Formats: sequence, structure tokens, C-alpha cells
Amino acid sequence: MKKYSEYKSLDFNQIDKEILEFWEKGKIFERSISERPEENQFIFYEGPPSANGKPGIHHVFGRAIKDMVCRYQTMSGKKGGAQRWLGCSWATC
Repeated sequence: MKKYSEYKSLDFNQIDKEILEFWEKGKIFERSISERPEENQFIFYEGPPSANGKPGIHHVFGRAIKDMVCRYQTMSGKKGGAQRWLGCSWATC
């Protein structure tokens, strides 16, 4: 019995469907959340969205760093993720 699937050609759509079916059948995402202890949480507070000017490469860097930090913490066994910053803005304070 082979440990890994062997593909004769690359059909990314078919591979994607098989992986999604595996995740849904095993409830992988739901288990990744429910099996982590509540007392071992990590929360990344995401800053407010900027409304000044056009999006730039610095926005991409910020999102990539947020994604890497949250994924690392999750892979380290912590529960949680990113939350939007809901502090007051300059217009409401």
C-alpha cells in the first residue's frame, strides 16, 4: 500500500477536490479548533484598515506577516487567531 497518492498528470482541480473532500469528511478544520485547550489562546489584534491613499506593497507585507504569525501560533498548539481592532477611530473619540 502506498503512503502517498501518485498522479500521472497534474490536474489541480481534481487534486483540490480530493483534498477538500478529505478535509470535509474528516472535519479537519472543526477538529483543529475544538481540540485545542481554551487556556492556551493566542490573539493577534489586527489594526484598523487604512483609508488613506491607494493600497501599496506595505499592505501586502502586513497581511503576510499577520498570516505567518497566526499560522505559527496555531501550529504550535495554540487556539485563536486574528481579531479586528475595534478601538475608537479619530472620528468617534
